[in-house]
Amino acid sequence: MELKNMLHGGDYNPEQWLDCPEILKEDIELMKKAHVNCVTLGVFSWAVLEPEEGVFHFGWLKEIIDNLYENGISTILATPTGAMPHWMTAKYPEIMQVGADGRRNLPGKRHNFCYTSAKMREKTRIIDKKLAEELGNHPAVVLWHISNELGGNFGDGSCHCDECNAAFRRWLKDKYGSLKELNKAWWTTFWSHIYTDWEQIHSPVPNGENLLHGLNLDWRRFVTYQMTDFCQWEIGSVREYSELPATTNFMFFFKSLDYYELHKCMDVVSWDSYPFWHKSKDEVPVAVKTAAVHSMMRSMKKKPFLLMESTPSCINWRVSNPVKRPQMHMLSSMQAVAHGSDSVQYFQWRKGRGSFEKFHGAVLDHRNKDNTRTFRDVTEVGKRLKEIGQKVLVTCNKPKAAIVFDWENWWAVEDATGPRLDIDYVKTFLTHFRAFWEAGMDVDVINMDYDLADYELIAAPLNYLYKEGYAKRVEEFVRNGGSYVTTYWSGIVNETDLCFTGEHPLKEVLGIRQEEIDAPGEEFANCIVYHNNSYSMGGLCEIVHAEGAKVLSVYEKEYYKGYPAVTRNDFGQGTAYYLAAETSQDFLNLFYRERGKERGIVNPLSEMLPYGVTVSVRKGEQDLVFLQNFNDDKVTVEIGNQWKDADTGEGVEGKIELVPFECRILMKA
Repeated sequence: MELKNMLHGGDYNPEQWLDCPEILKEDIELMKKAHVNCVTLGVFSWAVLEPEEGVFHFGWLKEIIDNLYENGISTILATPTGAMPHWMTAKYPEIMQVGADGRRNLPGKRHNFCYTSAKMREKTRIIDKKLAEELGNHPAVVLWHISNELGGNFGDGSCHCDECNAAFRRWLKDKYGSLKELNKAWWTTFWSHIYTDWEQIHSPVPNGENLLHGLNLDWRRFVTYQMTDFCQWEIGSVREYSELPATTNFMFFFKSLDYYELHKCMDVVSWDSYPFWHKSKDEVPVAVKTAAVHSMMRSMKKKPFLLMESTPSCINWRVSNPVKRPQMHMLSSMQAVAHGSDSVQYFQWRKGRGSFEKFHGAVLDHRNKDNTRTFRDVTEVGKRLKEIGQKVLVTCNKPKAAIVFDWENWWAVEDATGPRLDIDYVKTFLTHFRAFWEAGMDVDVINMDYDLADYELIAAPLNYLYKEGYAKRVEEFVRNGGSYVTTYWSGIVNETDLCFTGEHPLKEVLGIRQEEIDAPGEEFANCIVYHNNSYSMGGLCEIVHAEGAKVLSVYEKEYYKGYPAVTRNDFGQGTAYYLAAETSQDFLNLFYRERGKERGIVNPLSEMLPYGVTVSVRKGEQDLVFLQNFNDDKVTVEIGNQWKDADTGEGVEGKIELVPFECRILMKA
């Protein structure tokens, strides 16, 4: 998607104000004042676009788009399938989801549709085609927004109806070919649950089978497959009349759908970012988690993404919903841009008067028009994006380090029923990501299917499940000179969740042999000594034997005292490291900083950064260095060589002072 300007705007819901023409007129005036150049229309408009079956009203929407366009504001046009009108659910109840408890949902909420339902697909195609025919080639429309936050709002987003179960069985037949192969892959001799007829297979549910890990894993894969197929159905519908690119908005670590699969049918990756800023005085954990998802969105296509939704002030669904402190809106917006976003957009433009989101943050509140701190903050972001946009649009982050985060591994490791029942894959991943973040080293977030040759350093924490071919790609990566880091509880099962027997799939690469893994309680906490400093270990401690690897550190306590805890193995032209236990953050920070230096990966300032300060680089003919301070205090940063402030053009060198929640953008002088 080629952009002429950074996009600034967000969700606009004029259908809620059609009886207030003075409000719609005021909206455009204030959008221009806030430097808004793009809005998203139609996300939840089905009941207004088609108020009764077969009766379509597009005139109001065309008039809105025309008026916006005349004032320099473009449109991202959404298909309206995120929420269904009552006339449709009343006439066709089969389009609503069936929960894992076997009960069909009643009408209401969002995403209450069965993605397999033939009737839902029929009605979807009709409304999408009509929308595309009427407005898909309007000069103001720049992008299709397919549905909204797919899978959200109802449980885990999966449907267990008869149509979905029948489709699941067809999917399994295509995958395995025969029941013999399926039974082998799922290890169904366990508890004598061998399937003898395809019709015996049902989705995993609380009152039925849900302890076959292969079944659980394949069901999750199927749900992603079927939702992706529904997305493709929608894209195919609008493409009958419009060739515009398409996206759908992803969410924060949404476990139910594998975004590495779903993004493949999209032209542009976008997501909705709602961090819990000001949860505590220490903003770093939230900044790290948000940075990780920004990086993941960019890494999917290795191209800039779009921040489709964010809040300019607060949200409304947590127990406590603090507003953004001064400067945090600018910083959080620039954080997205720093990691590869070509937009800053909001939910929503104007607060609604009623229903669930009437107190959700918006650019305009209920009473004050432009006379609010939020409006002024948004205006400042819009102004900055406009001024620096041309420098940003020709750049993108291109890290030489990557961390493996894989949805299928996530599903499998947290379904494993051992060695702990509280294993948190995301939490573990974030501790490793944070080490790069604190060092100011950009990193891609990839799954096991990606080409590894683009990188110098790859980390794969808690890589429990190995997809077919993954071990060979890692072996080739290390043999050709790459540096690979993995951890305890890795290489345990294959892609159907069956345990590997015999050697670790990467035994020769890692130079170790796994024996057993301990899940010690707090009274049995362990530690290691590394570079003459002691670091705590806990959670999981694997007992391994060095068989070719060099031991860098050993356990200091318990019956495995003296056993390897950190190893290094030279293999081919590269190196593989193994961390046998769950380690403290301070150890990981040191460890990955060392690995980066070995591979020539350092932040461009080449200095140790103060706590809460990080660096991201968008690379192009002229690199842009985003220096971000997530402290509610002033900090001074050593910046080394001569730099130029990208906003002002002024020269800076030696040191730079950042005020609380400030982002400075630097260029080489």
